[in-house]
Amino acid sequence: MSAIAFLFPGQGSQRVGMGRDLVARHPELLDRYYRPADELLGFPLSRLCWEGPLEELRDTRITQPAVFLTSLVTLDVLRSRGVEPALVAGHSLGEYTALVCAGALDWRDALRLVRRRGELMAAVNERTPGAMAAVIGLGAPAVEKLCASVGAEDGGVVEVANYNDPGQLVISGTAAAVRATAAAAKEAGAQKVVTLDVGAPFHCSLMRDVEAAFRADLEAVTFHEPRIPVVANVTAGYVRGADGAVDGLRRQLAGSVRWTETLERLAADGAAAFVEVGPGKVLTGFARATQPEIPQYATRDARQLDRAIKALTGNGEPEPPVVD
Repeated sequence: MSAIAFLFPGQGSQRVGMGRDLVARHPELLDRYYRPADELLGFPLSRLCWEGPLEELRDTRITQPAVFLTSLVTLDVLRSRGVEPALVAGHSLGEYTALVCAGALDWRDALRLVRRRGELMAAVNERTPGAMAAVIGLGAPAVEKLCASVGAEDGGVVEVANYNDPGQLVISGTAAAVRATAAAAKEAGAQKVVTLDVGAPFHCSLMRDVEAAFRADLEAVTFHEPRIPVVANVTAGYVRGADGAVDGLRRQLAGSVRWTETLERLAADGAAAFVEVGPGKVLTGFARATQPEIPQYATRDARQLDRAIKALTGNGEPEPPVVD
């Protein structure tokens, strides 16, 4: 199948045990990624991925490197089985994995950056406690209007953080303003409003406080021209060169994730299949809601990964044995 688009997930896709079955089948991943990652970070990220506890895994300072690493090893297995993308994109944190996939960023540098990103985001929440909530069943104009109205009335911050699919938007900001907007959304006819347990108010103007610090971290790392087209979150357009990659990641902290437009861009440019590379199935659901005519494949465990590989390559070879 031609024109495969890889989609890399972000925070919210984590689960205890993620990646463990892949390592059982592919023990070479231990020395290739997990042990170097543990050493680089100075704590047992691999054990936290496989064993938890869930409370630690939910800490954004742990979650971000954990999801990144799990997506990275899933990417390695896909490529080892002959599945290569023509286009890539990542949702929020997933944009780092997308850039690694495209050859624009070394995976070790990306791991350091996502760890630092998680630390800075957590620090914002400690200074100004925030919240996020998913609004389901109201269109973007209605949710944007509610955010503007609540922000004007109480002086708090509430903004659209994620345009996930035509029926789901995520709002982010100060806790009181998010609660008020959630209540207003229910009154306006939203099917459901779900408070998200994410640890910080991502992708809103509260994050501008740490943009300068993170820009210095980004500029200390070597970026390259992407070898595969990468769609950036903040523009839903293609990353242009190394400087474009840096600018996109910096702006992403306080900017909205324009995921619906990203999927539309990938579809318009020939994506014939969407493959969610990493834990969870969140992006598979967004793709199904936005571009239902394009096949979607999740890879959240070894069984799902095998099914995706077989469908995408037509390779009917037996599954690799599990190594105890």
